[in-house]
Amino acid sequence: MTHATSSIPRHRTAIRRGDLSRPMKRALQDALIVASGTVFDYGCGHGQDIEFLSAQGIPCTGWDPAFRPDAAKSSADVVNLGYVLNVIEDVDERVRALKEAWGLAGSLLIVAALVTEDGRGQSQLPFSDGVLTGRGTFQKFFGQGELKAFLEAELQAEAIPASLGIFYVFKNETMQQQYLANRVRRRAAAPRMRISELRFEEHRELLEPFMATVSDLGRVPADDEFSRWSELVEQFGSVKRAFALVRRVTGSEEWDAIRRRRTEDLLVYLALARFRKRPKIGQLPMPLQRDMRAFFGTYTNACKRADELLFLAGNPEAIDEGCRRSLVGKLLPDDLYVHRSALDALEPLLRIYEGCGRAFLGEVEGANIIKIHRRTGKLSYLAYPEFEDDPHPALVRSVRVNLRSRQIDSIDYSQSVNPPILHRKETFLIESDPLHAKFAKLTAQEEKHGLLDETSRIGTREGWSRRLAANGFTLKGHRLVRCKGGNDEASGGEAS
Repeated sequence: MTHATSSIPRHRTAIRRGDLSRPMKRALQDALIVASGTVFDYGCGHGQDIEFLSAQGIPCTGWDPAFRPDAAKSSADVVNLGYVLNVIEDVDERVRALKEAWGLAGSLLIVAALVTEDGRGQSQLPFSDGVLTGRGTFQKFFGQGELKAFLEAELQAEAIPASLGIFYVFKNETMQQQYLANRVRRRAAAPRMRISELRFEEHRELLEPFMATVSDLGRVPADDEFSRWSELVEQFGSVKRAFALVRRVTGSEEWDAIRRRRTEDLLVYLALARFRKRPKIGQLPMPLQRDMRAFFGTYTNACKRADELLFLAGNPEAIDEGCRRSLVGKLLPDDLYVHRSALDALEPLLRIYEGCGRAFLGEVEGANIIKIHRRTGKLSYLAYPEFEDDPHPALVRSVRVNLRSRQIDSIDYSQSVNPPILHRKETFLIESDPLHAKFAKLTAQEEKHGLLDETSRIGTREGWSRRLAANGFTLKGHRLVRCKGGNDEASGGEAS
C-alpha cells in the first residue's frame, strides 16, 4: 500500500469512530482476538482500533501509510486488513498489500472491504475497477462472492465469511476447525440432583465441576479435559463409574438430551464443512477428534450421517416439511420466521439450511429475525432493533440471499415513513424465553378485540395505526389501552 505514489487522496477515506471497527468487533465476538494473543492493524488509519484493544489489555500495534508511516510492520497472531483493499485503485498494488498482510499473520488474517449493497457505487464516476467518490477518493465495491474468490485465488487459502464484507483466512487449520465447530455449538447446564445419595453428598464438591464438564462436552472427559481427573479416579475407580453415580442421582433423561444436542451440533458442523474441503480427522482439534469417536464410533460414520442431512437440505420438499414440523417459529404459507435466539431449537436439517446462508454471508449484524423461504432456496435476515421494547417493531434492514444463485438483495427501511412491522412477537421465540409470556399476553388482548384480523391491512406502521385508531385503542408499552375523549385511559391498566 504505497500511498505516496498514488494521486488519489486515500487518507480521506480514514474515519474517526467512537467504537471498534466492524471486523475487529466481529473477531472479538468470535473469540479470535484474545488477551493472550497479539494483533497488528495493517492500514490502521487514525489508530482507534489500536487504542480500543490496548485499553482492553490486548497487545495491538499498527501501521498506516498516511497516519503512521514510520511504524514497524510487525508480525502478529492476528492481522487485520480492514477496509484497505477497497481504497487501492491499482489492482497489482492491492494484491501486494493483501499478500504482505498475509505474510505478517501468524494464525489469522481478517479482511474487510466494502461490498455491493443497495446499488452503492453504481451512480458514481467509474474509475479503474471501482468508482471515484464526490470527495475524489477511490472505492472498489466487491460482491460478497467476488471478494471471497479474490482472497482465495491470491492467498491459496480458504476465506470464511464472518459477515457481509468480512472474511477470516486462517493459517492454523486446527484453529479454523475449532471456530467453525463453535459457530454451531449449543451450551447446556448440568442437570440438578433429583434424589439424595450419601456417596454423592460426600463428594459433591468434586462431582459438581465434573458434571459441568460433562454437560459442556456431552461426554465423559479425557484425563486432560478435567483438572481433577486423577482425584475422580482415585475416589470412584474410573470416570465412567463416577458418571454412573451422577446419572443415578440426577436421572438419565437430561444427560441423554445433552448428548443428543451435542450429536446434532456435530452433524451440523460436519455438514456445513462439506461446503469447503472437509478436514481429515487429524486436522481436527483433539477434543473434536474425541467427539467423533464418542458420538459416532468413527469419523467416517459421522461424515456419512452429515452428508445425508446436507443432501436433504438441498431438497425444497424436505425443507418445506421441516418447516411444517418445526415446533418453534411463526409458520406462514410460504415462510417460517424464527428469532435469532430460537435458531438452536430448530431441527438439524433446518439449522443446516440456515447455516448455508451464513456460510456465504457470515453474520448479518443486527439481524434478529430469520425468514426461511420454504420452497425457493432463499433465506432473509431481518433487523428489528426494537424487537424487545416496541410492541410492534419496525423493520430497519432486510438482507436476502438466494442459496442457488448466490445473489444478495438488501433493502434499507431506516428512512421509510411506513415500514413493515411485526405482530404476534411471541411466535418467533421458544416458549421458555423470558419475554414469551409478556408478548403472548398482548397478542391475546389484540385478538380479543379483533385487531389482528385482515392481516394484509395491518402489516405496516400506518396500516396498524389506522386499525388502532378506528377501534379506539392505543398502546402503552405492551399494554393495549382504550382511548376516551382524546385521552388514553385504561380500566385496570389494560383493555378488557
